[in-house]
Amino acid sequence: MPDYKVPVKDYLFLFNEVLDMQSNYQNVKGGDQATPDMLEAIFTEAAKFSESELAPIYQSGDEGCTWDDGVVTTPAGFKEAYAKFIEAGWTSLTGSQEMGGQGLPSSIGVAINEMLTTANWAWAMYPGLSEGAVATLEDHGTDEQKQAYLSKLISGVWSGTMCLTEPHCGTDLAQLKTKAVPNDDGSYKINGTKIFISAGEHDLTENIVHIVLAKLPDAPAGTKGISLFIIPKFLPAADGSAGERNGVRCGSIEHKMGIHGNGTAMLNFDDATGFLIGEPHNGLNAMFTYMNVARIGTASQGAAAAERSYQGASKYARERLAMRSLSGVKNPEGPADPIVAHPDVRRMLLTQRVIAEGGRAMVTYASQYADLLVGGATQDIRDAAEQRLGFCTPILKGFITELGVVAANHGVQVFGGHGYIKEWGMEQILRDSRIATLYEGTTGIQALDLIGRKVLMDRFKQLNIFTSEMLKFALKSLPWPRANKTQRKQAWILTKLALKWRFLGYHMAAQGKRNPDAVGAGSVDFMMFSGYAFMAFMWAKMSTAAQAQLDAGEGDSKFLQEKLHSAEFFFERMLPQANVHAKTIGANIESVMAMPEDYFDAS
Repeated sequence: MPDYKVPVKDYLFLFNEVLDMQSNYQNVKGGDQATPDMLEAIFTEAAKFSESELAPIYQSGDEGCTWDDGVVTTPAGFKEAYAKFIEAGWTSLTGSQEMGGQGLPSSIGVAINEMLTTANWAWAMYPGLSEGAVATLEDHGTDEQKQAYLSKLISGVWSGTMCLTEPHCGTDLAQLKTKAVPNDDGSYKINGTKIFISAGEHDLTENIVHIVLAKLPDAPAGTKGISLFIIPKFLPAADGSAGERNGVRCGSIEHKMGIHGNGTAMLNFDDATGFLIGEPHNGLNAMFTYMNVARIGTASQGAAAAERSYQGASKYARERLAMRSLSGVKNPEGPADPIVAHPDVRRMLLTQRVIAEGGRAMVTYASQYADLLVGGATQDIRDAAEQRLGFCTPILKGFITELGVVAANHGVQVFGGHGYIKEWGMEQILRDSRIATLYEGTTGIQALDLIGRKVLMDRFKQLNIFTSEMLKFALKSLPWPRANKTQRKQAWILTKLALKWRFLGYHMAAQGKRNPDAVGAGSVDFMMFSGYAFMAFMWAKMSTAAQAQLDAGEGDSKFLQEKLHSAEFFFERMLPQANVHAKTIGANIESVMAMPEDYFDAS
């Protein structure tokens, strides 16, 4: 397995130069603590932990968890690494100070989660899932619930999960069957089965706090009748410790394609004691708090896969000798040239790098609004941030995770036959990356959410706000002679992209009025176009920031020149894919829907 080196310099460049997070932090609770020096210190220490404690057990962790009569044991080294993690206070970094947290902006946690995921995907899911539980309880829990659970979750002594999917339904929650019956003491008796529960059972923490969707006896039909409950593995004792065992058991763990080190559990709730979160029949609204947190984290997993695979492939490409370069000998002392000299290998490496750095920038941009949502000074600021984050989330989750698989696949390809062999570690990255396009809502679900809820139902409001920001940025470079040729070219491309993005939204609306299936048929292409436009915006911002530093004689010139090269590759070689998606959106719907169902009978 290739070594992993955290690109700390890239994180600091994004936070300090490209996105000017310091300005945003002035409007965020706890933001005054996040000075540039503090950020560098935190990122440096997180990098050390990721590189020294997690990366070495990534490949060995692929041996997987074991299940024995409901007890799940994590791979060797996982428990020890987790103990060091909570001892160092990493789980409390962004938690509320009232509950023992350090109160730093959530964007810092997002960046660190990416480092952890890149180092060891399966391991990072354990503390990562707890963050969603914390967010849900902070927003919707009662004071009593917060006192009982939050400090333990924030400290990492307890962990959290999200229990949504059932054997017969996932996305279609209207079919949910898990039942909750009120008890006389205000608690509820929960019965049902949940599947695909990441970190649903393990040996890392004293207790596991499950956030569970279920229906009350008087629930109206459909998704409007779903409520949300806390169901701990052990009920809290009077002194706050893990007390009596609750009626929840792990029936089995899944044997999966990847992320073997994370126990994906089937959980049986048999007369389990649960506690209502928020109002009855309003569980989905509360769950969306969890989902938005989870989907940002999942989006960063796409960038993580690209980063880890790129680091392995780039090292191999510089060492592996094969054939001579088409443009002449590059390694006269050796029998052949390193494969990095070959254009197609460079194409794959550059694609990986651009996805990793571009995806990281997209997630960091969106994390600004996560900061404002959690810690904004006024309700108006928090509401506006929620709307902007809601628009960005399906693009981030759908687009970056799909490109993460592309990047991981390129990593295997660069290695050739060795990439297919387990000992080199590249195939594990590819296997692990595939799940990110599935959990927390598949790519198709993200696409429908984007076009249906975030564009059409929103009446294009957030789309127009986002594209206006793109146009405003582009206009700074278009008319001014001080902007160089490359900047002006990128600004012009960005201008056309923003206008085309708006047009495609209006076009989808018109198509949908004629035939609703047209929205579904074009939704993924619309989401992918949106992703390319979003990433173009980020690469233009990174290019402009890099050039400004070079012109001022500041920063690391090698690092900045590399940013300019990567930006050029994106605009010249990757962004044209957006035009393919745009053209497909307008294609004849009959080519998708005209065939009868028995056309798909392969028997």
